[in-house]
Amino acid sequence: MGFEEFIEILRNGLKSPLPGVDAHLTMSPRPINWKRFDHKRPENHRKGAVLLLFYPQNGEPFFPLIKRPEYDGVHSGQIALPGGKMEPSDPDLIFTALREASEEVGVDPEQVEILGRLTDLYIAPSNFLVTPVIGISSVKPDFVPEEKEVDRIIQTTIKHLSTPEIRKEKILEISNSFSLNTPYFEVEDEMVWGATAMILGELLQLLERGK
Repeated sequence: MGFEEFIEILRNGLKSPLPGVDAHLTMSPRPINWKRFDHKRPENHRKGAVLLLFYPQNGEPFFPLIKRPEYDGVHSGQIALPGGKMEPSDPDLIFTALREASEEVGVDPEQVEILGRLTDLYIAPSNFLVTPVIGISSVKPDFVPEEKEVDRIIQTTIKHLSTPEIRKEKILEISNSFSLNTPYFEVEDEMVWGATAMILGELLQLLERGK
């Protein structure tokens, strides 16, 4: 799929009702944490946003993922989309997504056209309600990883994400008494799972519906 065709399908898909929870469930670890799908969020939940940024390279649509550094926290070493929490000074979540992408990987917000959003997703372990924001750039950004927040930047393609062979499952041992049967995408030998995989799962359903 070429970049222009991809963008056209994406624009049209965002005009219709989103796949939403049904898509999220296809990539949700099991047993399913139904709290993340409950419309009643904890009153003290935090808001955040991530940026799904598409750009052309060799005629194909690419987008960046990041690997978080190892740290003492629930998302240590995980693969994610650029993004983070909404600050009190942010006017809206689109601003949050662009600001975080600028800070984490050096994206110039002025080069990004916002197409829309995917379905919000609640992440119970960190108490975040995350809004996935979709943007496009006509040129490949000059990526620069922020060393304290980004271990590496992974640039991958929609074509690769759509390949059935990279969608896998494994048992994750979360603790001595708890494990998860976890669907994931394998990208550059990394395991893309959890909320990031669920967001990407919705994206793929949106694209498939528009073909």
